Amino acid sequence: NRQQLLKSLVSVSFSLYRSQSQIIKRFLSLCDQISSESNMASGFSGDETAPFFGFLGAAAALVFSCMGAAYGTAKSGVGVASMGVMRPELVMKSIVPVVMAGVLGIYGLIIAVIISTGINPKAKSYYLFDGYAHLSSGLACGLAGLSAGMAIGIVGDAGVRANAQQPKLFVGMILILIFAEALALYGLIVGIILSSRAGQSRAE
Repeated sequence: NRQQLLKSLVSVSFSLYRSQSQIIKRFLSLCDQISSESNMASGFSGDETAPFFGFLGAAAALVFSCMGAAYGTAKSGVGVASMGVMRPELVMKSIVPVVMAGVLGIYGLIIAVIISTGINPKAKSYYLFDGYAHLSSGLACGLAGLSAGMAIGIVGDAGVRANAQQPKLFVGMILILIFAEALALYGLIVGIILSSRAGQSRAE
């Protein structure tokens, strides 16, 4: 009796194993069929993970540039506000650092728009080379804008305070701010060059 029970249990377990394996095979075949149909319907061409890096580059360009613009505006704005208490006639003259810091966000916006318009896998194949090119473009512009914003904020804060006591320092402050703004301009130029490299990985 025990041997018959064992044989029956073994036969039942084998039958269950076969049925489960058949179910798993059918499930996997259905998954492959659904994925192939979805890829054919979507018309996606290229690497499916490549747009992640491209969109990450667009976000990095805008976020880091706006971080630099926000820091530069806040830091220099504190100096303008504290200086304006004693010398209110110099407020409009000392607003230059705030304006130059605000321009940094426009650089990141330009690169973000260029990158986002270049990501269209349905119209043109988008590979990992293109995603890396867009990522490096966004990081170049964004981090350059962040560093320039920090420089503009620190120089603007100290410059407007010193200009209130010694008006001859105004020209020197403007020159320092121009060279600090040039750092972000370098990042913008390199970002445009790197984004233009996207789509040149292979001939189509």
